[in-house]
Amino acid sequence: MSVVSRATPRRTTGFRPPRTSRRAGTGRLAAALLSPTLLVLGLVVAYPVVAAFRLSFVVSSESIDPDTGFRVTTSSYGLDNYAAVFTGERFLRPWWNTTSFTLVSVAAEVLIGVAMALVMHRAFRGRGLVRAAILVPWAIPTAISGLLWKWIFNSQGIANELLGAKVLWSSEGFQAWLSVVIADTWKTAPFIALLVLAGLQIIPGELYEAAKVDGASPWRAFWRITLPLVRPALVVAVLFRLLDVVRMFDLPYVLVGPRKHTVETLSMVAFEEMSNLRFGTAAAYAIVLFLYIAVVAFSFVKLFGADLIGRGTGSPQ
Repeated sequence: MSVVSRATPRRTTGFRPPRTSRRAGTGRLAAALLSPTLLVLGLVVAYPVVAAFRLSFVVSSESIDPDTGFRVTTSSYGLDNYAAVFTGERFLRPWWNTTSFTLVSVAAEVLIGVAMALVMHRAFRGRGLVRAAILVPWAIPTAISGLLWKWIFNSQGIANELLGAKVLWSSEGFQAWLSVVIADTWKTAPFIALLVLAGLQIIPGELYEAAKVDGASPWRAFWRITLPLVRPALVVAVLFRLLDVVRMFDLPYVLVGPRKHTVETLSMVAFEEMSNLRFGTAAAYAIVLFLYIAVVAFSFVKLFGADLIGRGTGSPQ
């Protein structure tokens, strides 16, 4: 008896390109799709920053030409602009005003904004009207808001009528600084409330029911459930507000006025230097403000761990 062996046919599969080539093709496609955006960002962001950095080292000096008697302006490169920025009282006051506005305003906005979000999240009659009323200040342009509060803080305005005093809010002093803080908090606290409200709406109601069954008080449920789950939205809101307040210009400029040392910020000083045709010093102030904003953003992200680029934890497929 002969045994006939039958060879099992090998199963053929389609050709699979290497994973590295697929990743390379995906990378090239992503680069091609992002290239127009990167080009626009390079033109409107990178080039002005590089040009301002170069201009900040240009030192201009004026002299009289002995031959013609005309004024001659000469330019050279040096660190005189930064020396003028970092030495003297003109830098310390705007630095302190900018920092104090940032710390006090953002802290007040977080407290009021979270309270607003908790109120808007509750189910009650007229909730839509309350939400619309709370969001109105945020929708008003900053310049218009400054004019409104300038009328309120007038010497014969509503604020003095309520206080029963004659406070000169637009003059030099603590009252001018306080008026800017109040106006800024009134305008931008709804922005934090809006983002926190979005975070509250994704929290399952079963968590609160389970906490209530376990005997947790509303205050403990807020600290153990609400605040941890709403933390990502709150961190992003606070970061945006920090960056916005650090570069504050229009509100104190409109509400109190220019060249008021009590409310003068770094942005206002840079604008004043540019208006007086001292472009090198203005660029130096702008670069210092740019670095200050970068340090604040980097420190905040490192401290609170804000995931702003959507970096996942899973392994690539």
